[in-house]
Amino acid sequence: MKRSLSGLMLVMLATLLGACGFQLRGVGSHDFALKELDLSARNAYGQTVKDVRSLLESSGVRVHDGAPYEVVLTREAEQQRTASYTSSARSAEYELTTSLDYQVRGEGNLPLLDDSLEVRRTYVHDSNNLIGSDQEAEQLRAEMRRELVQQLLMRLQMLTPARLGELQEQALARAEAEAQATEAARKAAPATPLVPFLPQTR
Repeated sequence: MKRSLSGLMLVMLATLLGACGFQLRGVGSHDFALKELDLSARNAYGQTVKDVRSLLESSGVRVHDGAPYEVVLTREAEQQRTASYTSSARSAEYELTTSLDYQVRGEGNLPLLDDSLEVRRTYVHDSNNLIGSDQEAEQLRAEMRRELVQQLLMRLQMLTPARLGELQEQALARAEAEAQATEAARKAAPATPLVPFLPQTR
């Protein structure tokens, strides 16, 4: 009887958490409407792009060249500033900010979506324990990178082929309009008259 009640309570708890939108860290294959993606980054051998690729593949997304859509990690940056001071005017606390810009591209390498992510954290700098402070900072940077990757995966989960198809049509329309405007401006520009070359006489 106790086992039955415990099992029932677990089922009810799981149902309640699912209804509230609760999800464990990580993603499942059923969460992705996109089943294949291409992936590239300015820092092609960086840890961030490796983590993104690993999570996509573990979520059932096939990452390969030639996929209909490509995720490009265009910029990853880190900033550090002093957040507070000790009584002796030495830095006591630092704020770290890590940002990631990315782009989703479609057919013809047309940009369909530009977005950016940001994570901020603070840590205490102990001038009497520089090694420990540096280790804490490095650990914090790794945690921030993992959070950025998680945020990116959540954004990609929300994309569907239908939505990207709409964005592709809009991008094509913009590209055609820009090409027509450029051609019209070229035709409207007055031709530069040719100046005949006259030899100089002494």
